[in-house]
Parts: sequence; C-alpha cells; structure tokens
Amino acid sequence: MRRADQQPSRRAFLGTAGAVVAVGGAAGCDAHSESHAPSHTSQAQAQTVPADTSVPPTGRYQAGVIIPQPAQPNLLAVVADIDGQAAVGPLLAELGKTVLSLTAGTEPRLLGLAPGDLTITVGVGPGVVRKASAAGAALPGSADLPQFSREEIVPQARGGDLLIQLCASDALVLPVAAAALLDQAGARVTERWRQSARRGPNTSVAPGRAAPRNLLGFIDGIIGPTTTTEQQSDLWLAGPAPVAGGTIAVVRRMELDLTRFAAQSVPEQEAVFGRRRATGVPLSGGTIASNPDLGAKTPDGRYLIPADAHVRRAHANVVGVGLMLRRSYSIDDPKPGLLFICFQNDLHTFTATLTHMDDSDALLAFTTTTASATFLILPGFDAEHALGSTLFG
Repeated sequence: MRRADQQPSRRAFLGTAGAVVAVGGAAGCDAHSESHAPSHTSQAQAQTVPADTSVPPTGRYQAGVIIPQPAQPNLLAVVADIDGQAAVGPLLAELGKTVLSLTAGTEPRLLGLAPGDLTITVGVGPGVVRKASAAGAALPGSADLPQFSREEIVPQARGGDLLIQLCASDALVLPVAAAALLDQAGARVTERWRQSARRGPNTSVAPGRAAPRNLLGFIDGIIGPTTTTEQQSDLWLAGPAPVAGGTIAVVRRMELDLTRFAAQSVPEQEAVFGRRRATGVPLSGGTIASNPDLGAKTPDGRYLIPADAHVRRAHANVVGVGLMLRRSYSIDDPKPGLLFICFQNDLHTFTATLTHMDDSDALLAFTTTTASATFLILPGFDAEHALGSTLFG
C-alpha cells in the first residue's frame, strides 16, 4: 500500500472546503461535482428533469451548466474555428435561434426525433473574445490556456473559436442536433474535433446532488459550488456587462492508463485519489459529502490522506483558488479516458490548480491529455435577446 509519510506543506492545513478536480486538472455534461442546480429564474434547489422533459434553453444563464441535475448521461462536444471574415454576431444569433427550435422540437433538421432533455451550450474562444470590442483583450475569456506537462496534443486539437456542447438522455439526438447547428453556420465554421462521451452511474452525494463513477472505478466529482453564494462567487461572471451571466469553460480530453491503474491493489488506488473506491468517503473518514480532513493522522503520525493524493493536491483551499464546477464524462474513443469540462469565473482557478497538481499529484501519472481548449460560455439569451448580443451587438 502507498504510504502517506511525506509531510504536506503548511498550506495543506488551510480550511477544508475545496474542489476535488478529478483527472487532469482534473478528470468535465462533471469531475466537477454536480451542484445544486438553480433554475434560470431562481437560485433555489436542484431540479431533476425526467429524460422526456424539455429543459428551458433561455434565461440569465445558458442551459447545460447547472441544469439539469443530475446531468444527462450523454454528451457531444464540437470544437470549431470561425472564418476570420465572418460576422460573429449574426452567426451566434442564428445559432441561438436554431438552439431554440431544436430544443422545442420544431426544427425540421431534427428529422422527427424528440429532443427530450436536450441542452445546447455555446461558447467562444479567446481569439473571438479579443476581437469583440476595443476592450476585448481585457475581458474574462480572452486569455489562452497555457500548455502543461503530460500533454500529447496535435495542433488541430489545441484551442478553437467555438464550442458547442450538446447533452441529452437520448444519445441519438446529439449528432443530429449538431449537424443542424453546423449546417446553419455553413462555410463560416470549420470543425476542428468532436468527442462523444457518457456518464457512469450516478451516486447520491447529498439531497439534490449526485456524481458519476469514472473509468477508474471512483466516484468522480464530489465537491463543487453547491450553494447560490458559492455559484455567484466562483462560477458565474458578474461583469463586465458584456460577459455578465457567462462563465469560463476549460475542455480537456485525457487518455487513462487503465491497465497500469488496475494492476494496483485497491488500497493503492484509494491512496491515489484520497477516497474509498466503493463509497467515495475521504480516507480521513466521514461520509461521501464530508470535506477531506487534510490534517487527520494515524496513531503513529502518518497522514490518512497521502501528501500526493488527488484530493489534497487539487484542494481549492490548498491551492488558494475558488471552486470549479465540473461535468466530466467517460470516453472509449479514440482511447479509454475522460472528457473533462470545468466551469469557473476565473481561468486562474483551473491553471493554478493544474500547476499545483503537476507538482506531485499521484493521479496525473495515469493520464495523458490529447486535446485542450478554453471558452467563454456566453450569457443566457431568449427570443428577444440574441445569443452573443451582449458581446457582439
């Protein structure tokens, strides 16, 4: 069994409410905890949406971030470039109208399929944000994602101008809806890469909160911004006005070395994560919803949660950042792994966390990142206020 003899830094004993970033900065419609999911008109309790029930696509925030709860079992992420000569405002407005018709089930290009709980979330890349206005370079979402270690990313899979995230209980509807959106964009958009993914079985964390298992067998994403206060503090952009109601997404695709991880004993695997594999309970004890007690020791003075355990290295208070909301899915194409998507109102939350993990997180030894990008998830919209209109007019 891996031992916890190494002494963690003093910062590791700061408060215990933190973000557990699963795999690769994590490990993204959650290695974030699925949090209380306020409706678009209130910041109340999480809403559980049956698979055959539509999810409102309009409001202050786009759907597919905090609603529905739990997240749908299937996801398709499409990353594309926007032609440099294309007018971004009209393009986004058209995509928004298509989102409305797709989710309402009135879009002919849906080919008669029922949209059910389909959600479509649209974001734009840093280069697009920087061109939005004279002040674009200073706006949240204008910063590019830096390179990190353990990356094997071809140029085509790094960055991008447009993110379309589609989630639904019915996997069949996702590529059909994506085709309709890309058809609407036409020659103005060129696809870079796409990834289909799915969630494992959900485990209840607390009333109104659930998290899935990942391919490594662990419950993936237990801690995140679960209250209205936390979401306003760490998830949603409050300003400047053009981006208020948006958030910053990071999208990373990771391969997992399942064979090498499976070769370890269960206690060794649990030492990598800092949690029990069967229950998700921290090695320091309590329940699945308990914050890891990073100072807890055995009678002989060893830390119950090892110094290089994922829950310690990715802990928000140890890193000194806010919480991130993660909606992560498992993948098996091109290779087994995870599609990590996290949302936060400051890109530094992610970059500082992954930098801290890069130092000595035991989980990263089993990951290789093969795609990476960041996007400004646009503020919410409706029939009177076009998608992207606050930023692009």
